[in-house]
Amino acid sequence: MKHPISPSETSRAEAFNLWMSSPMPMVTLVKTLDVTKLLKYSRRHNESFNMLLCWCICRAAREIREFYILPEKGELFCYDSLAVNVIVNNKKGGISSCDIPYDDDFQSFAEEYHRRTILSANDSKSIFLEDRMVIGTSAVIGTELDCIVNQYTDLFCNPMVMWGKYRKGWFKTTLPVSFQFHHVQMDGGHGASFLEALQKEISRSLRIDKSL
Repeated sequence: MKHPISPSETSRAEAFNLWMSSPMPMVTLVKTLDVTKLLKYSRRHNESFNMLLCWCICRAAREIREFYILPEKGELFCYDSLAVNVIVNNKKGGISSCDIPYDDDFQSFAEEYHRRTILSANDSKSIFLEDRMVIGTSAVIGTELDCIVNQYTDLFCNPMVMWGKYRKGWFKTTLPVSFQFHHVQMDGGHGASFLEALQKEISRSLRIDKSL
């Protein structure tokens, strides 16, 4: 569910006053992740690497309360659940946006991920979830990238994780990711904590098998 809240009743009151009217309030952090185990799991179990990473993103975000608060059109809103957004190539040759609800149970999340992305691709229509805090993602896997900085628009203030093609070495596979967020929603320290938590979730991915 989604409901408006007073900034003064949250830990983001000062940030709201400082950054809500800023023309460019987005912050971008970049970190190179070790995704060796995630890639091995993906290949061993024939699962989508992108889907696995999206699940890890939600798992890393779920314990950080700032992820459930989002500024929109001059107001602050609170959500009680998370979702992740992916961009899919559709049958018309364009792209569609697809929101997938997060579930602690990996198999349930995987089934919903595949069902929704296939539906969105086949129908060439976007699927949105209005009652969940959506974490955006963008996978530009056509080339290796060091960093991605997304456009800023007041129509979409949600946090976003972006990456390019992973980099295979002899013993380790790495993936630079860019994490962009609205400064009203969280500070750099919260963003850093999320990236640390994301690396931990990726590193324990061999234990996904049913759910954690």
